[in-house]
Amino acid sequence: MNENKARVYITATFNNTLITFTDAQGNTLCWGSTGTVGFKGARKSTPYASTTAVEAVTKKAQALGVREVEVYIKGPGPGRDAALRAMRAAGLRMSLIADITPVPHNGPRPRKRKRG
Repeated sequence: MNENKARVYITATFNNTLITFTDAQGNTLCWGSTGTVGFKGARKSTPYASTTAVEAVTKKAQALGVREVEVYIKGPGPGRDAALRAMRAAGLRMSLIADITPVPHNGPRPRKRKRG
């Protein structure tokens, strides 16, 4: 399986950072998270943990032949920027960086007002 162009989906939550490499059709090539790299608890949510996880998953992807990526980032976590920096440092060409964080257009109905 020699893919030279792939998509990367980075989900940065407040507690973890998930990285998934897929091919153009959306089939997963490899994935990882701050937990799979060995971080536990509060340290999983740090930018350093995110950087380490991205480096590990990028190595796996480069072994499969990935050279150029489209990056899709979702979520407000602290690992967002660190993940992008780590990917650039690993030597992958980024042809696209898109933020796909879901934004509520009005959300659910608020709770009723407190009386008293």
